[in-house]
Amino acid sequence: MTMTPGAPAPAASPTPVAPLWQQSPHRGAGTGTVVATAIGIALGALLLLVVIGYFILGFGVGGVLIAAVAAMVPLLIVLLTIRWIDRWEPEPRAALWFAFLWGAGVSVVVALLVDFSVTIAAQVAGRPAVGEMAGAVIQAPLVEEGAKGFGVLLILWVARRYFDGPLDGLVYAATVAGGFAFSENILYFGQALLEGGTSGLAVTFVVRGLFSPFAHVMFTSCTGLALGIASRRTGALGAFGFYLLGLIPAALLHALWNGAFFLFSDILSYYALVQVPLFLGAVALVIALRVHERRLTRERLGEYASVGWFTPGEVDLLSTWNGRRHALSWARSQPPVPGGGSRVQAMKRFVRDSTRLAHTRQRLLVGRSAIGAAPDEQTLLASISEDRRALLA
Repeated sequence: MTMTPGAPAPAASPTPVAPLWQQSPHRGAGTGTVVATAIGIALGALLLLVVIGYFILGFGVGGVLIAAVAAMVPLLIVLLTIRWIDRWEPEPRAALWFAFLWGAGVSVVVALLVDFSVTIAAQVAGRPAVGEMAGAVIQAPLVEEGAKGFGVLLILWVARRYFDGPLDGLVYAATVAGGFAFSENILYFGQALLEGGTSGLAVTFVVRGLFSPFAHVMFTSCTGLALGIASRRTGALGAFGFYLLGLIPAALLHALWNGAFFLFSDILSYYALVQVPLFLGAVALVIALRVHERRLTRERLGEYASVGWFTPGEVDLLSTWNGRRHALSWARSQPPVPGGGSRVQAMKRFVRDSTRLAHTRQRLLVGRSAIGAAPDEQTLLASISEDRRALLA
């Protein structure tokens, strides 16, 4: 394995006769991260309830229930896709819940408040309100993408040790966007049901729920990718600059999509000529990032194997999908761990901790140890030792 010139060497493995790690591994996040995440989740949930209450005032309980059930279909499509993207190194569930609730609650409230404020300000000034097209093409893209992207920026600031690169940024951004689209779909489906009955709802559902479930995901992913790059290159202040940089293509794509409904009489042609190629390009990018993650895992764990932490066979097991499937199959065929415990769960922890170790090593190599990579290395190596003991008990 070729080492990067000047890179810190991985911690050497203890010899077989050396004492085992004495400290108990700390698997959780810091207290500040836990508190901030809990506050964020509570705030997002509260504002989501406010949004639902606002919808009930307009559509009634029955209308909101029907619209919410319809909105669950595109949400499920988005969440299953995010799960597929995030399989290699899953992000913490608490962070994903924060992302979803930020999109569904906080971002929607921000968009509604800005819309109300602009309308009231125009009335006080005696000027006409922002036109429908200007609101859709200028105001909505800037406000909505700014609010959604800021949620991803907060995750980078608060839980940076779990933010390893562009793919993580895309996962968090897609989750925020999925939450926002869920609440927005309830609004549009409720309006369609109120104005056009079931036929109006059916048309709107096909356009928004089946033809374009990934529209918001594609917009906000631009900001997420930019912040993923920032996680490897800069600090907190620099990340804000990357946030603004990613906001530009996010708002432009959003404006292009919204403007198409005003400029093109045949929206299906626009969808086929513009949205489908953009979507296919996004799929190609995701696949390339997933391949890069697997290659990075193999290279970094190979460095630990060279000093005795893994065998070459374990590196193959941990860095390929087939290897991971065979490992889980082996774990299922083994008896329970003496004293209680599942070997399947132990194997999942072994895979998870080893993958996180590879990303931690990568942060060390690119000089990003200031985000807690050095202490995490010792913690993860201790965890991996415990995982292996459980598997071989």
